[in-house]
Amino acid sequence: MEQEDEVVLPVKKNSIIVRLLIVLLSFAVTISIVAIGFYKSNYLKEVAFTFYTFADPISSIAQKDSLQLEKHLKETQKRIVAIKKKIDALAPNSPYLIINSTKNTFVLRTRKKIIKENICSTGSYTLLDAGENQQWIFKTPKGQFRILGKASNPVWNKPDWAFVEEGLPVPPKNHPDRYEYGTLGDYALALGQGYLIHGTLYQRFLGLPVTHGCIRLGDDDLKLVYTNLDIGSKVFIF
Repeated sequence: MEQEDEVVLPVKKNSIIVRLLIVLLSFAVTISIVAIGFYKSNYLKEVAFTFYTFADPISSIAQKDSLQLEKHLKETQKRIVAIKKKIDALAPNSPYLIINSTKNTFVLRTRKKIIKENICSTGSYTLLDAGENQQWIFKTPKGQFRILGKASNPVWNKPDWAFVEEGLPVPPKNHPDRYEYGTLGDYALALGQGYLIHGTLYQRFLGLPVTHGCIRLGDDDLKLVYTNLDIGSKVFIF
């Protein structure tokens, strides 16, 4: 019996290409219909807009924090203004003096205006140890003070430490060696406990912490302070 030969039909490439083109055309038509519908439909536009503009959680948190920070900033600014008003109300109407012992500067002013600001000299914080429980530290006291006395052409009544510092024997109280002329400048204003606002022979050291606790001013500044401050005028040292 003779075997029949198997017949193999050739694949038609053209038919595959035609089918592929039909699929692509159908897809293109579908996309076109959707695009036209979207363009014509306001509802679809609103849906798309809502979807793409959905709030980012991180951005929402950042915006919320920013609003809270702005609120706290405004509240803080209001408190600063209120505190400043209270401070201004406490300031004297008459002239007063402010000493910055860190920067060695002063401000002579009234509540409304600055009369003069410049450099000065304050305590050196040097320790003088004379033994036998005798020690002095040369610092300017801090706090609120009042002018207790004023003098022109003042005479310095030298304390014990002045003689110890110079290596000299300490004379009795009211001894003539204790009185020294010209050292304090043309004017002196007493703050109490031996502390003075006075002039200096060493103008070049103004602005430096070189004193034994007193406040030294330049000649012109000292005259201005002496003229503007009266007995009872306030002095603030910090």
